[in-house]
Amino acid sequence: MNKNKLVTAYTDFMKHLHETMEDTLHSFAEALEISKEKTGKDSDLTSEELDRVSEFVKRDIEHAAHGLSAEEDKESLSEWFKFDIELIENFTLDAFLSLADKTRLELAKIEQLAKAHTYHSGDITVPGTFICDDCGKEIAFKTPSEIPECPQCHGKTFIRI
Repeated sequence: MNKNKLVTAYTDFMKHLHETMEDTLHSFAEALEISKEKTGKDSDLTSEELDRVSEFVKRDIEHAAHGLSAEEDKESLSEWFKFDIELIENFTLDAFLSLADKTRLELAKIEQLAKAHTYHSGDITVPGTFICDDCGKEIAFKTPSEIPECPQCHGKTFIRI
């Protein structure tokens, strides 16, 4: 496995993810999938390599998002990197900071929602919108309905939004 190929793919994946999150209203999970598809088209990575790169990016963004303060404090990001962020290329820094902050907000929203009641596939519910606990996919019902498994990942637990 060519490590340089994975590093290049990681950088490309980050650029695609930044563009996707900037241009549209996708959730982080949806933006990851879109970026994974775009990176796959732009590279000769195997499916397994593409999955690995996707997991690396997801891990880093979520980890940084947990460490950021609400004010996008560059000192907290420097602390996370363990070196001066001025050493990072501008695009990389801007993209990473933007993605980490958006992810931090999304994680805070999910954390807030997690304090609500959990719904399970097979439960009957009144109309409303639910988010899959596993992948973040939204499912909406306009009439009383039975909650199915998640159509995207087959998850079985949901939170009402």
